[in-house]
Amino acid sequence: MKPMRTWLLAALAAWCTAAAAFTQAEIGASALPREAREVLVLIRAGGPFAYERDGVTFGNRERNLPAQPRGYYHEYTVPTPGAKNRGARRIVCGGPKRTPAVCYYTSDHYRTFARIRE
Repeated sequence: MKPMRTWLLAALAAWCTAAAAFTQAEIGASALPREAREVLVLIRAGGPFAYERDGVTFGNRERNLPAQPRGYYHEYTVPTPGAKNRGARRIVCGGPKRTPAVCYYTSDHYRTFARIRE
């Protein structure tokens, strides 16, 4: 196969993968684990949060969320009962911290996301 054609096929495959990532599943806020629902309330109240890293900028380096300028997304820990560390569950919200435009839930440390329907 010619190098240009190989490159185009690889680019098309990457684009399709990225497009699929932006058509994530959705989850109703009421279907979230209790701990995640509590974190959503805290986000809108501006805290207090249990973990020092809550509210830091989420870089979206894996590009699993729609592209936005740096600083748009912020991450929050969803406590995992029995975990000795922060665990894998997070909520990532985009937009103003207290009035986010969109929030996503991940239970597998950023590998997959579900958009939270309020």
